[in-house]
Amino acid sequence: MDLIADIGATNTRCALLDDKGHVLSPETFENTDFTGVSGLLEVYLDHRRASDRPRRAAIAIAAPVTDDKVSMLNIDWQVSQTALKAELALHRLIMVNDFAAVAWGLPSLTSKDRQQLCGGDPPARSPMAVLGPGSGLGVAGLIPSSDGWTAISSEGGHTTMAANTDEEAEVIARIRDKIGHCSAERVLSGPGLVQMYVTLSEIAGRGTATIKAADVTALARQKEPLARQTVNMFLALLATQASNLVLTLGARGGLYIAGGIMPRLMEFVAQSPFQERFVAKGRYRAYMESVPAYVITDELPAFRGLKYLLGYR
Repeated sequence: MDLIADIGATNTRCALLDDKGHVLSPETFENTDFTGVSGLLEVYLDHRRASDRPRRAAIAIAAPVTDDKVSMLNIDWQVSQTALKAELALHRLIMVNDFAAVAWGLPSLTSKDRQQLCGGDPPARSPMAVLGPGSGLGVAGLIPSSDGWTAISSEGGHTTMAANTDEEAEVIARIRDKIGHCSAERVLSGPGLVQMYVTLSEIAGRGTATIKAADVTALARQKEPLARQTVNMFLALLATQASNLVLTLGARGGLYIAGGIMPRLMEFVAQSPFQERFVAKGRYRAYMESVPAYVITDELPAFRGLKYLLGYR
């Protein structure tokens, strides 16, 4: 048996793999019930049979993986890869950024696992890009290599957010005045959706609203003007960030949107600025019009990449 786990800022998803790479015993945990990675994984394994104790593990984590010590930003967790390997009695441990894991899995996605928003058919074996608003904003790329594919791990969610309209510029400026740097993640995430609604409420003279991300989408469904304005701005800025990523990577193989937020906004996309903003790159409009943009509908896309890293094809 092998262990795979996708450790996000809010939830952690775990599963075992049999010798054919089939996913067994998937389980989801809320991170607030635990104090760290090792304790959570031990609880998951304690729920399994002793004979299913894994000897290998591949773990995706919402953090940059640059050395042995990995520190998460959106939750106060740190983990040593060496210590975790010893604690779980593993022969082999692979730990990668969570969106790099999603990127590794992109070639295995089928039409059942994604919904196309715009664009044409991708050229074979062309670079691909993925980003995903959730608790934060994950970003990664995938490029063809001589032996298959190579994922590019990235912290692109922390690049500076760019405005395309005066209204967006005012929102970004107000957020920057509050926190010092308005990264893409500060607006393109669950907390970012709330931050935008609060900021637009203040600009409209309605004071500082107390609201959750789920409330914003619920109000938007009820056609509440400020919530619809917020959702439209969110989708426009997401398209800006996505198209910048496509041009940076030359990702003619497609732009993929993952994460927990976008599936909840699908009903608003057609009437939003998303598609126009995605292609509105001046002289590169025709280039962008050929690039397909997808929403990943597979609920566990990182698992695909983790299986790949363990050698299952």
